Amino acid sequence: MNYLQITLISIVSIIHIYIVYLEMVLWTTKKGIKSFGLKNKEFAEETKVMAANQGLYNGFLAAGLIWSIITIKIDVAIFFSCCVFIAGIYGAYSTKKLEFYTSKLFQLH
Repeated sequence: MNYLQITLISIVSIIHIYIVYLEMVLWTTKKGIKSFGLKNKEFAEETKVMAANQGLYNGFLAAGLIWSIITIKIDVAIFFSCCVFIAGIYGAYSTKKLEFYTSKLFQLH
């Protein structure tokens, strides 16, 4: 892997580690509630187990990306990068943020 690939994978890994922290530790705090646009503290409390599970999966993605850097294996990096990409597309679709971004994109023409 070259330096650009390692840098980009490192950035994505750091972002995922931060997401793990938000989902597993800060979910029910003001920061967590604001970051994820949750309705209120009660809702955050009701969903904290689900959020921790999401955080665990994000941790696995980060671990895989870090593993690809340590072992310098491009095939591992491609696999986990694809997983991140697919998760991002699904997340954008399921939260309707994809509609927002694509509508803004088409307004730029």
